[in-house]
Amino acid sequence: MNRPSTLATLLLTTFLLFVSGGQLFAQDSVIDSGDTAWMLTATALVLLMTLPGLALFYGGLVQGKNLLSVLMHCFAVACLASVLWVVCLYSLAFKGTGPIIGDFSAFFLKGVTPDSVVGTIPEPVFVMFQMTFAIITPGLIIGAFVERMKFQAVLLFSALWLIFVYTPAVHWVWSDSGWMFNNGTIDLAGGIVVHATAGVSALVLAKMLGSRTGFPKRLTPPHKPGLVMIGAAMLWFGWFGFNAGSQLSAGGEAGMTMLVTHISAAVASLTWMAVETWRAGKPGLVGIVTGMVAGLASITPASGNVGVGGACIIGLLAGVVCYFACDIVKSKLKIDDSLDVFAVHGVGGIMGTLLVAFLGTAAFGGLGINADSSLSQFGTQLLGVGVTIAWSIVATIGIVFVCKATVGLRVEMEEEEEGLDLAEHGETNYAQ
Repeated sequence: MNRPSTLATLLLTTFLLFVSGGQLFAQDSVIDSGDTAWMLTATALVLLMTLPGLALFYGGLVQGKNLLSVLMHCFAVACLASVLWVVCLYSLAFKGTGPIIGDFSAFFLKGVTPDSVVGTIPEPVFVMFQMTFAIITPGLIIGAFVERMKFQAVLLFSALWLIFVYTPAVHWVWSDSGWMFNNGTIDLAGGIVVHATAGVSALVLAKMLGSRTGFPKRLTPPHKPGLVMIGAAMLWFGWFGFNAGSQLSAGGEAGMTMLVTHISAAVASLTWMAVETWRAGKPGLVGIVTGMVAGLASITPASGNVGVGGACIIGLLAGVVCYFACDIVKSKLKIDDSLDVFAVHGVGGIMGTLLVAFLGTAAFGGLGINADSSLSQFGTQLLGVGVTIAWSIVATIGIVFVCKATVGLRVEMEEEEEGLDLAEHGETNYAQ
C-alpha cells in the first residue's frame, strides 16, 4: 500500500543526488554533532577561565584599592582580543601556506560560514574556540603589571602583543603550514603558544616597567584570599575545556586528556602545600591554589600524550619547581612579577613542553612517543621553546618601547598610592 510513495521518494532522492553531484548529504557526513556539542561547551569553559575566573583570581591577590582595575583589565582585554581575532588575527594564525605567518584571505572572517568545516566541527565554532585562547593569553600577563601600569598602555601593549607575539606562535605550532607543526613539535593546548609566550613576556615587561613602590619589603598580602580560591576553582573547571577541548572531538583522547589534567592539578596542589608547610610552617589557601595553577600550566602541552603516571610526575615537579621559581624571580632576580606569571605559567609551561618527550612514552603510561625517539623529540621541543622565548623577548622589548613613546607606561607615584581603581577608573570597591 505504501510502495508507490516509497518508490517515488527513492526516485526523487536519486535525482537530487544526481543533480547535486552526490553532495546532498555530504555536510551531514562531515560535521559530527557530538563533537560540535562538546566544542561549544569547551569554548564556554575556556571563556569562563578569563571571565570571571582569572579576573577573580588576580583581583583577590592585589590590594583592595586595585581590585576594580584588575577586573577592568581582564574584561577590556577580552573584548579587545575578540575584535582583533575576527578582524585579522584568525586569518594570520590559521590561513595561508607560509611557515611563519598566515595570510589575509580570512580578514573579517571572509569565507567562514556555517557550512565551512574544520575537522568534524563547523569553522565558526573553531574560530570561537581559538578566540577564547587569544583572550586568556594576554590576560595572563596582567598579573605581572598589576597596581602600576596605565590603562591605555595595557590596551596598546595587549593589542600589539597579540599581533606580534601570540599570533605568529599560534601559526608556528597549530597551523598545518606552521614550521613547528611540520617538524613534529608537541603542544596540545599551549605550553609554547600560551604559557611560554605569556610567561616570558610578563617577565620582560615587569623588568622594564619597574617594581611596585616598596618592593620587596613593603608589600601588603592578598586582600581577599577567598576570592583567589573562587577564581582558581573556576580556572580548574574551565581548564577541562582548555585541554580536553584542544582534541577538537568528543572521544577517548579528550577523556584521557581531561583525566591527566585533573590529576596533575591535584598532585601539584598537594606538593605545593607540603613545600610551603615545610618552608613557612603553615599551609596557606593562596599557596595551594597557586600550586593547582602550576600543575595545570605544566600538564597543558603534554596532556594529549601522557598517562596518569606521567601526569603525577608533572604535577609533583610543578609543585616543587614553580614554588622555588617564584622565590628566585622575586628574591634573586629582584623582578616584581607581581602575581608570579613567569614562575607559574612560563616555567610550568616550558617544563611540561620538554618533559613530554620522555613522559609521553609507554614506560610512563604515555601515548604516541616511541622511547627510541625520545631524545630526538626532546631536541625538537627544545628548539621550539628556544625560538619562542627568543622571539617573545625581542618582540616584547620593542612593544614596550612603543608604549613608552606613545601613551606612556606607568602611572604617577601619587596615583599608585591612591590606587588605580580611583586614579584610572574613577570608581571604588568600597562604600564612601
